[in-house]
Amino acid sequence: MSLSHTAPAAASTASAPAVELQGARFAYRAGRDVVAIESLVIPRGETVFLHGPSGSGKTTLLGLLAGVLKADQGAVRILGTDLTRLSSGERDAFRAQHLGYVFQQFNLIPYLSVRENILLPVRLDAGRRARLQGADPLRAADTLAADLDIAGALESPVTELSVGQQQRVAVARALIASPELVICDEPTSALDSDRRERFLQLLFKSCAKAGATLVFVSHDMSLQPLFARAVSLPEVNRASAVHLVEN
Repeated sequence: MSLSHTAPAAASTASAPAVELQGARFAYRAGRDVVAIESLVIPRGETVFLHGPSGSGKTTLLGLLAGVLKADQGAVRILGTDLTRLSSGERDAFRAQHLGYVFQQFNLIPYLSVRENILLPVRLDAGRRARLQGADPLRAADTLAADLDIAGALESPVTELSVGQQQRVAVARALIASPELVICDEPTSALDSDRRERFLQLLFKSCAKAGATLVFVSHDMSLQPLFARAVSLPEVNRASAVHLVEN
């Protein structure tokens, strides 16, 4: 997902839910919706476990929430801002300023150190830097690294880290400058059960400290009890029911 500082980002509304979809529909080709959600609301500060089988629209929904994709119909309000009313550049700017994203494969920059990877969002985006409100970015990165137990690796190239350590670098990068919404796309798939639970506890602690809402996507149903709420995508996405029956 690209970061942009060329277009103004719409301001979020503090009293609005973190996520609110109303009549949202999206299709890659005409006549075949991949997402058709009448209503989905996620209050601020909640930790949500989003699950569903392959073909239920998880990846597409995350693209809509992050503003990478634009709904064909309805509203996709993130932090009170309807992303369907923004241009592509404005959605890029909004995402860079207000959202943190943890990718399944982490997407770290291999030739940068741990600290440089964590600092990347604030160095690329003026809006993200502004969220630090004058705080020292280096100190913010070091504090996140300490919270996630990777302070001793700050100067190391990320290629020298274990999978679990790389995962925590990705989380620190997503959380730098306290974004209001953090989206995690299957980030625990490479970890064993003990490390998954340990990682989630660190993630919950870091999101709570940042005041961020967490939307976490996974196939691993054993993780569901750790979250405040679970959302089954086949139950809220009418389009997924059609695809699952067809398949």
